[in-house]
Amino acid sequence: MSFASVARGLVEADVKFVLVGGLAARALGSSRLTDDFDICYDPTPENRERLATLLVGWRAYLRGAEPGLPFVMDARTLTNAPILTLTTTEGLLDIMPDVVGVGDWQAVLAASEPTEAFGVQLRVLSLIALIAVKRTIRRPKDLSQLPELEAMLALRNKR
Repeated sequence: MSFASVARGLVEADVKFVLVGGLAARALGSSRLTDDFDICYDPTPENRERLATLLVGWRAYLRGAEPGLPFVMDARTLTNAPILTLTTTEGLLDIMPDVVGVGDWQAVLAASEPTEAFGVQLRVLSLIALIAVKRTIRRPKDLSQLPELEAMLALRNKR
């Protein structure tokens, strides 16, 4: 179980996604630690199918749900319950087709940048977009990270 195995699995399965949330900030240089892998995925039927197939292999199950409850991971589930917080054999994974404060998949993709993280090439939400998300969500943990992200952006802009 590792972030690297999740990233590698998504890339190898040809899932179109953007890393968002705490790990995106970490990939861009944040010191904040997180325990889950948050992605925004392309909601096309083909991509949903690839993602669902991968998640079945990882025995994805609803995080916090009692074991044994009926749960079917497939493209239909991704369509009907687009935001899912999951426990998998590879770790904790949160998946969504859009991001509050940024918009739908196309907006998230446009607000992302390529980087190498966890040993693979992938796209991460930009610092500007991460700051917008944190300001929109306004959870205490997000607000407390704003000064660091804003300082990172200021340093990046100085260069």
